[in-house]
Order: sequence, then C-alpha cells, then structure tokens
Amino acid sequence: MGDDPDQPTRVRVYVGESDSFIDRIKSHAKDASKDFWSRVCVVTSKDANLTKSHVRYLEHRFVELTKGADRANLAIGNEPGRKALPESDISDMEFFIAQVEVILPVVGFDFLRPKGRVTAPATPSKEAEQASGSPLELVFASDKLGYKAMAVEVDGEVTVLEGSTATAKSDFASKGYSSLRDQLIAEGRLVLVPVSQLLRFRVAVTFTSASAAAAVVANRNTNERTAWRLVSTGQTLKEWQDAQLSIPS
Repeated sequence: MGDDPDQPTRVRVYVGESDSFIDRIKSHAKDASKDFWSRVCVVTSKDANLTKSHVRYLEHRFVELTKGADRANLAIGNEPGRKALPESDISDMEFFIAQVEVILPVVGFDFLRPKGRVTAPATPSKEAEQASGSPLELVFASDKLGYKAMAVEVDGEVTVLEGSTATAKSDFASKGYSSLRDQLIAEGRLVLVPVSQLLRFRVAVTFTSASAAAAVVANRNTNERTAWRLVSTGQTLKEWQDAQLSIPS
C-alpha cells in the first residue's frame, strides 16, 4: 500500500496471494508498475490449515471488500474470480476475514474499514445527538454565495450528502484542499449546476475530517468548527464539542 501517484488524495492498494511472499515482494520491488508501495502487510495462518483454494477465496473477498469500502484504489490486473468452497469452509474463511478486518486498522491499514452510514436520523433531536456514537446531522450554508451542504458525522468522518451544493467560485487565495476538490470534479462526483455559481454533489462523499469537507464546499480553508452547525440545535460544531467536554455539576 502507498500513495496513489495519479490521485494524491487517495492510497493505492495491491491485493494478492503467493506461496512465497518474499519472492512476491522482490518481484514487486522490480516492477515499475508497482513502485507506489511503501508498506506491506502479510496475512497468514499460524499453521498449514489454509489451502490454495482457501487463499484464492480470501483474495477475491479482500478485493470485494476493498472496492466496497471505497477508501483506496486497487492496483490489480486480472481480478481474481470467486473460488467455490464447501459451505463449512466459507464460514471458516468469513470468520478469518472478520478477524483480519479487526486487526488491519490497528496496524495502520484501514482500506477495508467500511465508511460510516450516511443516513441521518429521521427526526434528529438534541438528546439523540448528545448520545455517544450517535451520528450528527450537520449543515454548512452561505446566504451570500448560495450554497448549502448537508452532512452526517460518524466516527470522525463527515459524509456530505447527495444533492448538497458547494460554491463554484475559484478566486479564493487559500485553498489547501484544491487537489481533493479537483479530483471530485474530475470523477464526476461534484458537478456544475447550470446557470449558477454552484457545484452539486451528485453522490454522497465521505471526507476524513470536517475541515476537508468544509474546505471543498467553500473552496477555501475554513474553520470547520464554526462553519458546520447541528441541524437539530443550531449550535456550531465548536459549541457542541465544547458542551461535550463540560463536566456536569
């Protein structure tokens, strides 16, 4: 795994299987098409109970999960096909996968970790949003520039919802997340609204932080703690966070 040279805001991941991972690493080190990688994680078993069929099943599933998580770009040639296994073996392999999904983020590989759900509570309340782990329904709007972004914050990540708008103005001096914004436009996830100075989120987009989301919406570096407000209370994110830190008397 390493930074994607074609998309600097994302990482690129190679998922593969081999009888000898040392030989595979040496091969990749000489392969110009795989010179992006800077870290490697080897997944194996404590004994010889993984057969070739098991390993190929795992390879296919890890590719599936990486695509589903949408946190990284895959660097693979021919996508591995799903290997047919007895039902009992599939159950064992899915348990194995579940253990890997727990361990990888701990050692710095989060490309399998599912993104937080983007569905906001149907009737958000102050009490619900104060509950630990509950998603926060947020809004960031500008009457002057006309944009309005709706978002949900889950586990530190902010997902701007489909249909939200952002400014199309590009004359701001400070734009620390311009490459990320340009990438979203190039991918068609952020599109121009005809006859306006606005861009629209064609799909929901998850950002690693509220500051990244705010910067893309406003097209300039923005204090995310004062930009985003809770839909249910009108508090700024800063006010809400400060309230969570207060000690009850």
